[in-house]
Amino acid sequence: MMPPRDLSQLPTREVEQETKPRLAGIDAPFTVLVLLLLVIGLVALFSASYTDAYYNMDGNSFHYIIRQGLFAVVGIVAMFIVSRMNYHKFHYLAIPAMIGSALLLATRFFLGSIWETHNDATRWIDLGFTEFQPSEIAKLAVIVCFASMMSIYGPKKMHTFRYGIAPYVLMLGALCGLIYSQPHFSAIVIILGIGAVMMFVGGANLFWLGLGGGSAAVGLIAIMMTVGHSSARLQVWLNPYIDPQGKGYQAIQSFLAIGSGGLWGVGLGQSRQKHLFLPEAPNDFIFSVWCEEMGLVGAVLVIVLFAALIMRGYYIAMRAGDKFGTLLAVGVTTQIALQTIINLFVVTGLAPVTGASLPFFSYGGTSLMMLLAEVGIVLSVSRRIPAPRQG
Repeated sequence: MMPPRDLSQLPTREVEQETKPRLAGIDAPFTVLVLLLLVIGLVALFSASYTDAYYNMDGNSFHYIIRQGLFAVVGIVAMFIVSRMNYHKFHYLAIPAMIGSALLLATRFFLGSIWETHNDATRWIDLGFTEFQPSEIAKLAVIVCFASMMSIYGPKKMHTFRYGIAPYVLMLGALCGLIYSQPHFSAIVIILGIGAVMMFVGGANLFWLGLGGGSAAVGLIAIMMTVGHSSARLQVWLNPYIDPQGKGYQAIQSFLAIGSGGLWGVGLGQSRQKHLFLPEAPNDFIFSVWCEEMGLVGAVLVIVLFAALIMRGYYIAMRAGDKFGTLLAVGVTTQIALQTIINLFVVTGLAPVTGASLPFFSYGGTSLMMLLAEVGIVLSVSRRIPAPRQG
């Protein structure tokens, strides 16, 4: 029996030829976990949103769930279409995606009329039929661009400061600077986290990576402690009861919702906090409503499903046929992991309140559609995992 052939050193065309026979099917466990979380998320969204929709959408209690359901269907179609694409073609989108996302973020300064402001933050572009956050496109751009560059440079160049650190720091700095103007602190943390993990997997020098990561952490802490918007959130996070009717109100209501759930919850659809007591119940704080209705058991179930999905995503990345596939899968999985962790930390009081949505659960049609398309990239990588050769 011959050992499996190492495809990591082969050119892209040879990798495509070697992995072509693997197109029989996608990774079933990863697909099932995604669809299961999506179904649970839609159920949770309908339960958390129908009161808000009734009072704020002209009595239409089904407003949020119908829109989210339509985007979910489109997203699933996109997921399976992308899964059948050869992920090596994303090389051609790397630089255009990065430039395009930066220009889209920059439109806030010269096309401010198309941007919408909610809760003192200007993060959304109004498309007429829906709104979307350009920072979501920036996350995907970082994943595709970094994966392409790192796979082209190779391990030797990635270990140098010129190729392994400098270009990525410049790109991250430009994107995060544009996002900071919105402001959108959680998006900055997620993008920096995605970039750092991909640089580590890509083979960047650990000394320079650690120095850059430490500097970024110090900078973020300094911003949180000195800038008014972030500083106020930090103070309220440490003690929400210093402003229980103002900035601390949301966190306090979230604690009440989670605590009211107990072990088994009050029952699906029976939440009291969603009746206009808990702000953003269908969005960033949907997990609080889920905990109230389904209790500790339901909360642990969702956390286990997310953990299984993240582990399976990294498993696919480790078995990918080449470095580009590995980095793409690592980037998408890291994005899901960071968004999940930050959201759960926020609703439980382990992190300051910030606008981080829970993947597959929080209301937001365009972000859900994009996330499902990104999942399709991971499935595309899984379809081309080389089978061990025998003989």
